[in-house]
Amino acid sequence: MIKSLPRHLASRRNKPYRRGMRLRTLLAAFAALLAAAPAAADVLVDNVNGYTIDNGGRLTRFSAMLVGDDGKVQQLYRPGDRKAERPKFRFDGRGRTVIPGLIDAHGHVMELGYGALQLDLSNTKSLAEAQAKIAAYARASPTPRWIVGRGWNQEIWGLGHFPTAADIDAVVADRPVWLERVDGHAGWANSLALREAKIDARTPSPSGGRVEMAAGKATGILVDAAKGLVEKVVPPPLPLVRDMAFEKAQQILLGYGVTATADMGTSPEDWLVMRRSGDAGRLRIRIMSYGLGVESALAVAGTGPTTWLYGDRLRMVGVKLYADGALGSRGAWLKQPYKDAPSQRGLPFHSDAEIRNLMSRAAMDNFQVAVHAIGDAANAQILGAIEELSDTYKGDRRWRIEHAQIVDPADLPRFARHGTIASMQPTHETSDWKMAQARMGMERLGGGYAWRTMLANGVPLAFGSDYPVESPNPFPGLAAAISREDAQGQPPGGWEPEQKLTLEQALVAFTRTAAYAGFAEDRLGSLEPGHYADFLFLDRDIFAGATPQQIRETKVLETWMGGERVWPVTPVAARPEGDRTR
Repeated sequence: MIKSLPRHLASRRNKPYRRGMRLRTLLAAFAALLAAAPAAADVLVDNVNGYTIDNGGRLTRFSAMLVGDDGKVQQLYRPGDRKAERPKFRFDGRGRTVIPGLIDAHGHVMELGYGALQLDLSNTKSLAEAQAKIAAYARASPTPRWIVGRGWNQEIWGLGHFPTAADIDAVVADRPVWLERVDGHAGWANSLALREAKIDARTPSPSGGRVEMAAGKATGILVDAAKGLVEKVVPPPLPLVRDMAFEKAQQILLGYGVTATADMGTSPEDWLVMRRSGDAGRLRIRIMSYGLGVESALAVAGTGPTTWLYGDRLRMVGVKLYADGALGSRGAWLKQPYKDAPSQRGLPFHSDAEIRNLMSRAAMDNFQVAVHAIGDAANAQILGAIEELSDTYKGDRRWRIEHAQIVDPADLPRFARHGTIASMQPTHETSDWKMAQARMGMERLGGGYAWRTMLANGVPLAFGSDYPVESPNPFPGLAAAISREDAQGQPPGGWEPEQKLTLEQALVAFTRTAAYAGFAEDRLGSLEPGHYADFLFLDRDIFAGATPQQIRETKVLETWMGGERVWPVTPVAARPEGDRTR
Protein backbone atom coordinates (compact mmCIF):
# COMPACT_ATOMS: atom_id res chain seq x y z
CA MET A 1 0.00 0.00 0.00
CA ILE A 2 1.46 3.40 -1.03
CA LYS A 3 0.99 5.85 1.83
CA SER A 4 2.40 8.99 0.12
CA LEU A 5 3.51 10.04 -3.35
CA PRO A 6 7.10 10.73 -4.32
CA ARG A 7 7.94 14.42 -3.98
CA HIS A 8 8.42 14.98 -7.68
CA LEU A 9 4.88 13.73 -8.35
CA ALA A 10 3.25 15.44 -5.39
CA SER A 11 4.63 18.85 -6.41
CA ARG A 12 3.14 18.84 -9.93
CA ARG A 13 -0.03 20.92 -9.69
CA ASN A 14 -0.79 21.53 -13.36
CA LYS A 15 -2.50 19.19 -15.77
CA PRO A 16 -4.32 17.05 -13.12
CA TYR A 17 -5.80 14.73 -15.73
CA ARG A 18 -2.38 13.82 -17.18
CA ARG A 19 -0.96 13.56 -13.66
CA GLY A 20 -3.71 11.08 -12.72
CA MET A 21 -3.10 9.08 -15.87
CA ARG A 22 0.63 8.89 -15.18
CA LEU A 23 0.03 7.84 -11.58
CA ARG A 24 -2.37 5.08 -12.62
CA THR A 25 0.13 3.92 -15.23
CA LEU A 26 2.90 3.86 -12.62
CA LEU A 27 0.78 1.91 -10.15
CA ALA A 28 -0.26 -0.61 -12.81
CA ALA A 29 3.36 -1.13 -13.83
CA PHE A 30 4.38 -1.57 -10.19
CA ALA A 31 1.60 -4.15 -9.61
CA ALA A 32 2.63 -6.05 -12.74
CA LEU A 33 6.23 -6.10 -11.54
CA LEU A 34 5.19 -7.54 -8.17
CA ALA A 35 3.05 -10.20 -9.83
CA ALA A 36 5.91 -11.28 -12.10
CA ALA A 37 8.57 -11.40 -9.38
CA PRO A 38 9.21 -14.77 -7.73
CA ALA A 39 8.32 -15.00 -4.06
CA ALA A 40 11.32 -14.63 -1.78
CA ALA A 41 12.12 -17.86 0.00
CA ASP A 42 12.79 -17.85 3.72
CA VAL A 43 14.93 -20.94 4.03
CA LEU A 44 16.33 -23.92 2.22
CA VAL A 45 16.22 -26.92 4.58
CA ASP A 46 19.11 -28.82 3.03
CA ASN A 47 20.99 -32.09 3.45
CA VAL A 48 18.16 -34.14 4.95
CA ASN A 49 16.96 -37.73 4.70
CA GLY A 50 13.41 -36.68 4.00
CA TYR A 51 10.19 -38.70 3.67
CA THR A 52 6.65 -37.65 2.86
CA ILE A 53 3.44 -39.21 1.55
CA ASP A 54 2.18 -38.33 -1.93
CA ASN A 55 -1.43 -38.03 -3.09
CA GLY A 56 -1.59 -41.75 -3.78
CA GLY A 57 -0.52 -42.68 -0.26
CA ARG A 58 2.97 -43.66 -1.42
CA LEU A 59 6.15 -42.92 0.48
CA THR A 60 8.44 -40.52 -1.40
CA ARG A 61 11.89 -39.18 -0.52
CA PHE A 62 13.63 -35.83 -0.74
CA SER A 63 17.00 -34.35 0.21
CA ALA A 64 16.07 -30.66 0.58
CA MET A 65 12.99 -28.48 0.95
CA LEU A 66 12.50 -24.86 -0.02
CA VAL A 67 10.15 -22.99 2.32
CA GLY A 68 8.59 -19.67 1.33
CA ASP A 69 8.11 -16.67 3.55
CA ASP A 70 4.47 -17.73 3.97
CA GLY A 71 5.64 -20.83 5.86
CA LYS A 72 4.60 -23.17 3.05
CA VAL A 73 6.64 -25.63 1.02
CA GLN A 74 7.66 -24.20 -2.35
CA GLN A 75 9.65 -27.12 -3.70
CA LEU A 76 11.11 -30.49 -2.74
CA TYR A 77 14.47 -31.62 -4.11
CA ARG A 78 15.74 -35.11 -4.62
CA PRO A 79 19.46 -35.96 -4.47
CA GLY A 80 21.20 -34.36 -7.43
CA ASP A 81 18.42 -31.84 -8.18
CA ARG A 82 19.50 -28.26 -8.87
CA LYS A 83 18.75 -26.21 -5.76
CA ALA A 84 17.19 -22.77 -5.57
CA GLU A 85 19.74 -20.19 -6.63
CA ARG A 86 19.02 -17.44 -4.11
CA PRO A 87 17.25 -18.56 -0.94
CA LYS A 88 17.48 -16.13 1.94
CA PHE A 89 18.78 -18.71 4.39
CA ARG A 90 20.08 -22.25 4.40
CA PHE A 91 19.60 -24.68 7.27
CA ASP A 92 21.88 -27.71 7.24
CA GLY A 93 19.95 -30.80 8.34
CA ARG A 94 23.19 -32.77 8.73
CA GLY A 95 21.70 -35.84 7.05
CA ARG A 96 19.05 -36.36 9.71
CA THR A 97 15.68 -37.97 9.00
CA VAL A 98 12.74 -35.63 8.34
CA ILE A 99 9.05 -36.63 8.20
CA PRO A 100 5.85 -34.53 8.09
CA GLY A 101 4.48 -33.28 11.38
CA LEU A 102 2.15 -35.89 12.83
CA ILE A 103 -1.55 -35.21 13.34
CA ASP A 104 -3.57 -36.64 16.20
CA ALA A 105 -7.10 -37.13 14.89
CA HIS A 106 -8.63 -37.50 18.36
CA GLY A 107 -7.34 -35.87 21.52
CA HIS A 108 -8.40 -33.68 24.43
CA VAL A 109 -6.08 -30.69 24.65
CA MET A 110 -7.17 -29.09 27.92
CA GLU A 111 -7.47 -32.44 29.70
CA LEU A 112 -3.88 -33.20 28.70
CA GLY A 113 -2.73 -29.94 30.24
CA TYR A 114 -4.78 -30.37 33.40
CA GLY A 115 -3.39 -33.88 33.78
CA ALA A 116 0.11 -32.45 33.83
CA LEU A 117 -0.84 -30.03 36.61
CA GLN A 118 -3.05 -32.30 38.73
CA LEU A 119 -2.70 -35.64 40.51
CA ASP A 120 -1.70 -38.24 37.92
CA LEU A 121 -2.39 -41.92 38.68
CA SER A 122 -1.77 -43.20 35.14
CA ASN A 123 1.44 -45.06 35.98
CA THR A 124 0.21 -46.75 39.14
CA LYS A 125 0.28 -50.55 39.10
CA SER A 126 -1.77 -51.29 42.22
CA LEU A 127 -4.37 -49.76 44.49
CA ALA A 128 -1.75 -49.45 47.23
CA GLU A 129 0.52 -47.47 44.91
CA ALA A 130 -2.39 -45.21 43.98
CA GLN A 131 -3.22 -44.63 47.64
CA ALA A 132 0.39 -43.69 48.34
CA LYS A 133 0.36 -41.15 45.50
CA ILE A 134 -2.92 -39.65 46.71
CA ALA A 135 -1.53 -39.25 50.23
CA ALA A 136 1.75 -37.75 48.99
CA TYR A 137 -0.09 -35.30 46.73
CA ALA A 138 -2.33 -34.19 49.60
CA ARG A 139 0.72 -33.50 51.79
CA ALA A 140 2.55 -31.59 49.06
CA SER A 141 -0.49 -29.60 47.86
CA PRO A 142 -2.47 -28.16 50.77
CA THR A 143 -4.41 -25.96 48.32
CA PRO A 144 -6.80 -25.94 46.62
CA ARG A 145 -9.15 -27.73 48.99
CA TRP A 146 -10.44 -30.20 46.39
CA ILE A 147 -7.95 -32.83 45.22
CA VAL A 148 -8.63 -33.52 41.55
CA GLY A 149 -6.84 -35.95 39.27
CA ARG A 150 -7.17 -38.77 36.79
CA GLY A 151 -5.55 -41.86 35.29
CA TRP A 152 -6.55 -44.79 37.53
CA ASN A 153 -7.30 -48.16 35.95
CA GLN A 154 -8.61 -51.02 38.08
CA GLU A 155 -7.83 -53.49 35.27
CA ILE A 156 -4.10 -52.78 35.52
CA TRP A 157 -4.33 -52.96 39.29
CA GLY A 158 -5.79 -56.46 39.01
CA LEU A 159 -8.56 -55.66 41.47
CA GLY A 160 -11.32 -57.46 39.63
CA HIS A 161 -13.69 -54.71 40.79
CA PHE A 162 -13.89 -50.95 41.07
CA PRO A 163 -12.17 -49.16 43.98
CA THR A 164 -14.39 -47.53 46.60
CA ALA A 165 -14.71 -44.29 48.51
CA ALA A 166 -13.36 -46.07 51.58
CA ASP A 167 -10.10 -46.75 49.70
CA ILE A 168 -9.52 -42.99 49.40
CA ASP A 169 -10.85 -42.27 52.90
CA ALA A 170 -8.10 -44.49 54.30
CA VAL A 171 -5.48 -41.95 53.15
CA VAL A 172 -7.42 -38.65 52.72
CA ALA A 173 -10.72 -38.18 54.55
CA ASP A 174 -10.65 -34.46 55.46
CA ARG A 175 -10.62 -33.06 51.90
CA PRO A 176 -12.93 -33.90 49.00
CA VAL A 177 -11.22 -36.05 46.35
CA TRP A 178 -12.41 -36.62 42.77
CA LEU A 179 -10.39 -38.80 40.40
CA GLU A 180 -11.35 -39.66 36.82
CA ARG A 181 -10.66 -43.09 35.37
CA VAL A 182 -8.03 -43.24 32.62
CA ASP A 183 -10.69 -43.28 29.88
CA GLY A 184 -12.62 -40.36 31.39
CA HIS A 185 -15.81 -42.43 31.53
CA ALA A 186 -15.93 -43.05 35.28
CA GLY A 187 -15.03 -41.10 38.39
CA TRP A 188 -13.92 -42.13 41.87
CA ALA A 189 -14.93 -39.98 44.86
CA ASN A 190 -14.18 -40.20 48.55
CA SER A 191 -16.92 -39.96 51.14
CA LEU A 192 -16.56 -36.22 51.70
CA ALA A 193 -16.91 -35.56 47.96
CA LEU A 194 -20.05 -37.72 47.90
CA ARG A 195 -21.53 -35.80 50.81
CA GLU A 196 -20.82 -32.42 49.21
CA ALA A 197 -22.48 -33.67 46.01
CA LYS A 198 -25.43 -34.95 48.09
CA ILE A 199 -25.04 -38.49 46.74
CA ASP A 200 -26.35 -41.29 48.93
CA ALA A 201 -28.25 -44.56 48.73
CA ARG A 202 -31.36 -42.80 47.43
CA THR A 203 -29.61 -41.08 44.49
CA PRO A 204 -30.98 -42.39 41.19
CA SER A 205 -28.75 -43.10 38.22
CA PRO A 206 -29.26 -40.47 35.50
CA SER A 207 -29.98 -41.36 31.90
CA GLY A 208 -26.76 -42.45 30.25
CA GLY A 209 -24.99 -42.95 33.57
CA ARG A 210 -24.72 -45.21 36.59
CA VAL A 211 -24.23 -44.56 40.31
CA GLU A 212 -22.54 -47.71 41.57
CA MET A 213 -24.21 -49.12 44.70
CA ALA A 214 -23.23 -51.90 47.10
CA ALA A 215 -24.64 -52.96 50.44
CA GLY A 216 -27.27 -50.24 50.21
CA LYS A 217 -24.97 -47.25 49.70
CA ALA A 218 -23.05 -45.41 46.99
CA THR A 219 -19.61 -46.94 46.49
CA GLY A 220 -17.91 -43.77 45.23
CA ILE A 221 -17.85 -44.81 41.56
CA LEU A 222 -19.92 -42.82 39.08
CA VAL A 223 -20.04 -43.89 35.44
CA ASP A 224 -20.49 -41.63 32.40
CA ALA A 225 -23.40 -39.18 32.83
CA ALA A 226 -23.43 -39.82 36.59
CA LYS A 227 -20.05 -38.08 36.86
CA GLY A 228 -21.85 -34.79 36.48
CA LEU A 229 -23.36 -35.20 39.94
CA VAL A 230 -19.90 -34.58 41.42
CA GLU A 231 -18.43 -32.39 38.69
CA LYS A 232 -21.09 -29.72 39.27
CA VAL A 233 -19.74 -29.11 42.80
CA VAL A 234 -16.02 -29.23 41.94
CA PRO A 235 -14.74 -25.62 41.78
CA PRO A 236 -13.84 -24.75 38.17
CA PRO A 237 -10.21 -23.91 37.35
CA LEU A 238 -9.22 -20.25 37.47
CA PRO A 239 -8.43 -18.58 34.12
CA LEU A 240 -4.74 -18.51 35.03
CA VAL A 241 -4.79 -22.27 35.64
CA ARG A 242 -6.59 -22.84 32.35
CA ASP A 243 -3.93 -20.84 30.50
CA MET A 244 -1.14 -22.75 32.24
CA ALA A 245 -2.77 -26.06 31.33
CA PHE A 246 -3.06 -25.09 27.66
CA GLU A 247 0.56 -24.00 27.46
CA LYS A 248 1.64 -27.24 29.12
CA ALA A 249 -0.41 -29.26 26.62
CA GLN A 250 1.27 -27.45 23.72
CA GLN A 251 4.73 -28.23 25.10
CA ILE A 252 3.87 -31.91 25.50
CA LEU A 253 2.37 -32.27 22.01
CA LEU A 254 5.19 -30.46 20.21
CA GLY A 255 7.77 -32.48 22.12
CA TYR A 256 6.22 -35.66 20.74
CA GLY A 257 6.05 -34.28 17.19
CA VAL A 258 2.30 -33.62 17.12
CA THR A 259 1.93 -30.45 15.05
CA ALA A 260 -1.85 -30.60 14.62
CA THR A 261 -4.65 -32.18 16.58
CA ALA A 262 -8.40 -32.56 16.64
CA ASP A 263 -9.71 -31.36 19.99
CA MET A 264 -12.68 -33.61 20.62
CA GLY A 265 -15.06 -31.78 22.92
CA THR A 266 -14.10 -28.10 23.07
CA SER A 267 -16.19 -26.18 25.59
CA PRO A 268 -16.80 -22.43 25.21
CA GLU A 269 -14.38 -21.93 28.12
CA ASP A 270 -11.73 -24.01 26.35
CA TRP A 271 -12.23 -21.97 23.17
CA LEU A 272 -11.60 -18.75 25.09
CA VAL A 273 -8.33 -20.18 26.43
CA MET A 274 -7.21 -21.00 22.88
CA ARG A 275 -8.24 -17.56 21.64
CA ARG A 276 -6.28 -15.89 24.46
CA SER A 277 -3.23 -17.88 23.43
CA GLY A 278 -3.71 -16.89 19.80
CA ASP A 279 -4.25 -13.23 20.64
CA ALA A 280 -0.99 -13.22 22.62
CA GLY A 281 0.96 -14.91 19.82
CA ARG A 282 1.53 -18.05 21.88
CA LEU A 283 -0.59 -20.51 19.84
CA ARG A 284 1.85 -22.89 18.17
CA ILE A 285 0.00 -26.15 17.47
CA ARG A 286 -2.81 -26.34 14.91
CA ILE A 287 -6.18 -27.25 16.39
CA MET A 288 -9.24 -28.60 14.58
CA SER A 289 -11.89 -28.04 17.22
CA TYR A 290 -15.12 -30.00 17.72
CA GLY A 291 -17.60 -28.38 20.08
CA LEU A 292 -18.71 -30.40 23.08
CA GLY A 293 -22.25 -30.93 21.87
CA VAL A 294 -24.37 -28.79 19.59
CA GLU A 295 -24.87 -25.99 22.11
CA SER A 296 -21.13 -25.48 22.59
CA ALA A 297 -20.55 -25.30 18.84
CA LEU A 298 -23.37 -22.78 18.40
CA ALA A 299 -22.12 -20.68 21.33
CA VAL A 300 -18.64 -20.48 19.80
CA ALA A 301 -19.21 -20.50 16.06
CA GLY A 302 -22.79 -19.31 15.59
CA THR A 303 -24.30 -20.74 12.44
CA GLY A 304 -21.49 -22.82 10.99
CA PRO A 305 -17.80 -23.68 11.17
CA THR A 306 -15.42 -20.79 11.79
CA THR A 307 -12.73 -19.70 9.39
CA TRP A 308 -9.13 -20.62 10.14
CA LEU A 309 -7.67 -18.21 12.70
CA TYR A 310 -4.15 -17.13 13.72
CA GLY A 311 -2.39 -18.18 10.54
CA ASP A 312 -4.28 -21.47 10.18
CA ARG A 313 -3.73 -22.47 13.81
CA LEU A 314 -7.31 -22.72 15.07
CA ARG A 315 -10.69 -23.55 13.59
CA MET A 316 -13.95 -24.95 14.97
CA VAL A 317 -15.04 -27.39 12.31
CA GLY A 318 -17.60 -29.65 13.93
CA VAL A 319 -19.57 -31.10 16.82
CA LYS A 320 -18.64 -33.97 19.13
CA LEU A 321 -21.47 -36.24 20.34
CA TYR A 322 -21.59 -39.45 22.41
CA ALA A 323 -23.41 -42.69 21.70
CA ASP A 324 -22.05 -44.73 24.63
CA GLY A 325 -19.35 -45.09 27.27
CA ALA A 326 -16.18 -47.19 27.42
CA LEU A 327 -15.28 -50.86 27.84
CA GLY A 328 -13.25 -50.36 31.00
CA SER A 329 -16.23 -49.08 32.95
CA ARG A 330 -18.66 -51.41 31.11
CA GLY A 331 -20.31 -48.33 29.67
CA ALA A 332 -19.78 -49.35 26.04
CA TRP A 333 -23.18 -50.28 24.59
CA LEU A 334 -23.24 -53.88 23.35
CA LYS A 335 -25.71 -55.89 21.30
CA GLN A 336 -25.39 -58.75 23.80
CA PRO A 337 -24.64 -58.74 27.56
CA TYR A 338 -21.10 -58.47 28.86
CA LYS A 339 -19.51 -61.89 29.25
CA ASP A 340 -18.06 -60.90 32.64
CA ALA A 341 -21.23 -59.07 33.77
CA PRO A 342 -24.26 -60.85 32.26
CA SER A 343 -26.72 -58.38 33.76
CA GLN A 344 -25.20 -55.42 31.88
CA ARG A 345 -25.10 -54.32 28.24
CA GLY A 346 -23.62 -50.87 28.74
CA LEU A 347 -25.12 -47.41 28.53
CA PRO A 348 -26.70 -45.93 25.42
CA PHE A 349 -26.56 -42.16 25.74
CA HIS A 350 -29.48 -41.44 23.42
CA SER A 351 -32.44 -43.10 21.77
CA ASP A 352 -32.35 -43.47 17.99
CA ALA A 353 -34.61 -40.44 17.61
CA GLU A 354 -32.54 -38.31 19.99
CA ILE A 355 -29.18 -39.00 18.33
CA ARG A 356 -30.65 -38.36 14.88
CA ASN A 357 -32.07 -35.05 16.06
CA LEU A 358 -28.71 -33.97 17.49
CA MET A 359 -26.80 -35.00 14.37
CA SER A 360 -29.38 -33.28 12.18
CA ARG A 361 -29.20 -30.06 14.19
CA ALA A 362 -25.43 -29.96 13.73
CA ALA A 363 -25.56 -30.90 10.06
CA MET A 364 -28.14 -28.28 9.13
CA ASP A 365 -25.55 -25.59 9.96
CA ASN A 366 -22.84 -27.52 8.09
CA PHE A 367 -20.93 -28.58 11.19
CA GLN A 368 -19.08 -31.84 10.70
CA VAL A 369 -20.48 -34.53 13.00
CA ALA A 370 -18.17 -36.76 15.04
CA VAL A 371 -19.78 -39.36 17.32
CA HIS A 372 -18.07 -41.43 20.02
CA ALA A 373 -19.09 -45.09 19.59
CA ILE A 374 -17.19 -47.98 21.15
CA GLY A 375 -19.64 -50.89 21.55
CA ASP A 376 -21.13 -52.80 18.63
CA ALA A 377 -24.65 -51.57 19.41
CA ALA A 378 -23.47 -47.95 19.52
CA ASN A 379 -21.62 -48.28 16.21
CA ALA A 380 -24.71 -49.84 14.60
CA GLN A 381 -26.88 -47.01 15.91
CA ILE A 382 -24.64 -44.30 14.44
CA LEU A 383 -24.20 -46.09 11.12
CA GLY A 384 -27.99 -46.28 10.88
CA ALA A 385 -28.31 -42.59 11.67
CA ILE A 386 -25.74 -41.67 9.00
CA GLU A 387 -27.57 -43.79 6.44
CA GLU A 388 -30.84 -42.02 7.18
CA LEU A 389 -29.44 -38.48 7.40
CA SER A 390 -27.38 -38.82 4.24
CA ASP A 391 -30.62 -38.71 2.26
CA THR A 392 -31.24 -35.21 3.61
CA TYR A 393 -27.78 -33.72 4.03
CA LYS A 394 -25.94 -34.00 0.76
CA GLY A 395 -22.45 -32.93 -0.20
CA ASP A 396 -19.10 -33.52 1.44
CA ARG A 397 -20.18 -34.27 5.00
CA ARG A 398 -17.36 -36.55 6.17
CA TRP A 399 -19.36 -38.15 8.99
CA ARG A 400 -16.97 -39.43 11.68
CA ILE A 401 -17.25 -42.31 14.12
CA GLU A 402 -14.77 -41.89 16.95
CA HIS A 403 -13.07 -45.08 18.21
CA ALA A 404 -15.17 -47.67 16.29
CA GLN A 405 -13.54 -50.25 18.54
CA ILE A 406 -16.05 -53.09 18.74
CA VAL A 407 -18.01 -53.45 15.50
CA ASP A 408 -20.23 -56.34 14.48
CA PRO A 409 -18.48 -57.85 11.40
CA ALA A 410 -21.78 -57.53 9.53
CA ASP A 411 -21.64 -53.76 10.09
CA LEU A 412 -18.07 -53.18 8.88
CA PRO A 413 -19.03 -52.66 5.19
CA ARG A 414 -21.54 -49.98 6.22
CA PHE A 415 -18.74 -47.52 7.03
CA ALA A 416 -17.88 -47.13 3.34
CA ARG A 417 -21.41 -46.49 2.07
CA HIS A 418 -21.43 -42.78 2.84
CA GLY A 419 -17.72 -42.13 3.22
CA THR A 420 -17.83 -42.41 7.01
CA ILE A 421 -14.42 -41.80 8.57
CA ALA A 422 -13.19 -44.39 11.07
CA SER A 423 -11.29 -42.30 13.63
CA MET A 424 -9.36 -44.92 15.59
CA GLN A 425 -6.49 -45.15 18.08
CA PRO A 426 -3.91 -47.95 17.65
CA THR A 427 -2.72 -47.89 21.27
CA HIS A 428 -6.25 -48.60 22.48
CA GLU A 429 -5.92 -52.08 20.97
CA THR A 430 -2.61 -52.81 22.68
CA SER A 431 -3.94 -51.49 26.00
CA ASP A 432 -7.35 -53.15 25.81
CA TRP A 433 -7.00 -56.57 24.17
CA LYS A 434 -6.97 -58.57 27.41
CA MET A 435 -9.87 -56.59 28.83
CA ALA A 436 -11.79 -56.86 25.55
CA GLN A 437 -11.49 -60.63 25.65
CA ALA A 438 -12.73 -60.70 29.22
CA ARG A 439 -15.62 -58.34 28.47
CA MET A 440 -16.73 -59.93 25.20
CA GLY A 441 -15.03 -63.26 24.53
CA MET A 442 -13.02 -63.83 21.36
CA GLU A 443 -16.07 -65.16 19.53
CA ARG A 444 -17.56 -61.63 19.51
CA LEU A 445 -14.42 -59.72 18.57
CA GLY A 446 -14.23 -60.48 14.85
CA GLY A 447 -14.77 -56.78 14.10
CA GLY A 448 -12.62 -55.48 16.95
CA TYR A 449 -10.04 -52.77 16.16
CA ALA A 450 -10.36 -53.77 12.48
CA TRP A 451 -7.93 -51.33 10.84
CA ARG A 452 -6.95 -53.39 7.83
CA THR A 453 -10.55 -54.34 7.08
CA MET A 454 -11.50 -50.67 7.17
CA LEU A 455 -8.85 -49.85 4.56
CA ALA A 456 -9.75 -52.88 2.45
CA ASN A 457 -13.35 -51.63 2.38
CA GLY A 458 -12.24 -48.18 1.22
CA VAL A 459 -12.96 -46.48 4.54
CA PRO A 460 -10.89 -43.36 5.38
CA LEU A 461 -8.83 -44.38 8.43
CA ALA A 462 -7.63 -41.54 10.66
CA PHE A 463 -5.38 -42.30 13.62
CA GLY A 464 -4.92 -40.57 16.96
CA SER A 465 -4.28 -41.43 20.59
CA ASP A 466 -7.28 -40.17 22.60
CA TYR A 467 -4.79 -38.44 24.90
CA PRO A 468 -4.70 -38.22 27.88
CA VAL A 469 -6.39 -41.64 27.94
CA GLU A 470 -3.24 -42.83 26.16
CA SER A 471 0.07 -41.02 25.74
CA PRO A 472 -0.02 -38.45 22.92
CA ASN A 473 3.30 -39.86 21.67
CA PRO A 474 2.42 -41.06 18.13
CA PHE A 475 5.38 -43.41 17.74
CA PRO A 476 3.96 -46.13 20.02
CA GLY A 477 0.82 -45.72 17.89
CA LEU A 478 2.79 -46.37 14.71
CA ALA A 479 4.43 -49.39 16.35
CA ALA A 480 1.07 -50.76 17.53
CA ALA A 481 -0.44 -50.32 14.06
CA ILE A 482 2.20 -52.48 12.39
CA SER A 483 2.62 -55.10 15.13
CA ARG A 484 -0.55 -55.19 17.30
CA GLU A 485 1.85 -55.91 20.16
CA ASP A 486 2.23 -53.84 23.33
CA ALA A 487 5.47 -52.41 24.74
CA GLN A 488 6.32 -55.82 26.21
CA GLY A 489 5.84 -57.56 22.84
CA GLN A 490 2.55 -59.12 23.91
CA PRO A 491 0.88 -61.07 22.54
CA PRO A 492 3.75 -62.46 20.42
CA GLY A 493 2.96 -61.98 16.75
CA GLY A 494 0.15 -59.55 17.55
CA TRP A 495 -3.48 -59.78 18.63
CA GLU A 496 -5.67 -60.62 15.63
CA PRO A 497 -2.57 -60.10 13.42
CA GLU A 498 -4.57 -60.10 10.19
CA GLN A 499 -5.48 -56.50 11.04
CA LYS A 500 -1.86 -55.24 11.00
CA LEU A 501 -0.95 -52.34 8.72
CA THR A 502 2.24 -51.46 6.88
CA LEU A 503 4.28 -48.56 8.23
CA GLU A 504 3.33 -46.47 5.18
CA GLN A 505 -0.37 -47.10 5.79
CA ALA A 506 0.00 -46.15 9.45
CA LEU A 507 1.86 -42.95 8.58
CA VAL A 508 -0.88 -41.99 6.11
CA ALA A 509 -3.46 -42.42 8.90
CA PHE A 510 -1.40 -40.13 11.17
CA THR A 511 -0.88 -37.50 8.44
CA ARG A 512 -2.89 -37.19 5.22
CA THR A 513 -6.07 -38.91 6.38
CA ALA A 514 -5.96 -37.26 9.81
CA ALA A 515 -5.88 -33.91 7.96
CA TYR A 516 -8.68 -35.03 5.64
CA ALA A 517 -10.76 -36.05 8.66
CA GLY A 518 -10.69 -32.41 9.81
CA PHE A 519 -11.23 -30.75 6.39
CA ALA A 520 -7.58 -29.62 6.42
CA GLU A 521 -6.07 -31.72 3.63
CA ASP A 522 -5.59 -28.61 1.46
CA ARG A 523 -2.91 -27.28 3.83
CA LEU A 524 -1.79 -30.02 6.25
CA GLY A 525 -0.80 -33.67 6.26
CA SER A 526 2.11 -33.82 3.82
CA LEU A 527 5.20 -31.95 2.71
CA GLU A 528 4.35 -30.75 -0.79
CA PRO A 529 4.13 -27.39 -2.55
CA GLY A 530 1.31 -25.30 -1.10
CA HIS A 531 1.20 -27.16 2.24
CA TYR A 532 2.64 -25.81 5.46
CA ALA A 533 6.20 -26.79 6.23
CA ASP A 534 5.30 -28.60 9.47
CA PHE A 535 7.93 -31.29 9.94
CA LEU A 536 10.05 -33.24 12.40
CA PHE A 537 13.71 -34.18 12.72
CA LEU A 538 13.96 -37.70 14.17
CA ASP A 539 16.78 -39.51 15.94
CA ARG A 540 16.55 -42.45 13.51
CA ASP A 541 15.31 -43.54 10.10
CA ILE A 542 12.13 -45.42 10.91
CA PHE A 543 11.85 -46.63 7.30
CA ALA A 544 15.27 -48.28 7.22
CA GLY A 545 14.17 -51.65 8.57
CA ALA A 546 13.34 -50.39 12.06
CA THR A 547 11.62 -52.92 14.32
CA PRO A 548 8.33 -52.05 16.05
CA GLN A 549 10.25 -51.58 19.30
CA GLN A 550 12.72 -49.23 17.63
CA ILE A 551 9.84 -47.22 16.18
CA ARG A 552 8.20 -47.12 19.60
CA GLU A 553 11.41 -45.67 21.08
CA THR A 554 11.87 -42.99 18.40
CA LYS A 555 12.62 -39.51 19.74
CA VAL A 556 11.81 -36.21 18.13
CA LEU A 557 14.87 -33.97 17.94
CA GLU A 558 13.18 -30.87 16.54
CA THR A 559 9.63 -29.80 15.66
CA TRP A 560 9.10 -27.16 12.95
CA MET A 561 5.86 -25.32 12.18
CA GLY A 562 5.48 -23.22 9.05
CA GLY A 563 9.21 -23.36 8.42
CA GLU A 564 10.16 -22.21 11.93
CA ARG A 565 11.42 -24.34 14.76
CA VAL A 566 9.04 -24.31 17.72
CA TRP A 567 10.49 -27.14 19.80
CA PRO A 568 12.93 -27.09 21.48
CA VAL A 569 12.87 -23.33 21.81
CA THR A 570 16.64 -22.70 21.56
CA PRO A 571 17.80 -20.66 18.52
CA VAL A 572 18.23 -22.49 15.21
CA ALA A 573 21.38 -22.44 13.11
CA ALA A 574 19.92 -21.12 9.85
CA ARG A 575 22.48 -19.06 7.96
CA PRO A 576 22.39 -16.70 5.01
CA GLU A 577 22.87 -18.61 1.77
CA GLY A 578 26.56 -18.73 0.92
CA ASP A 579 27.61 -19.21 4.54
CA ARG A 580 28.10 -22.98 4.73
CA THR A 581 29.34 -23.09 8.30
CA ARG A 582 27.31 -24.80 10.99
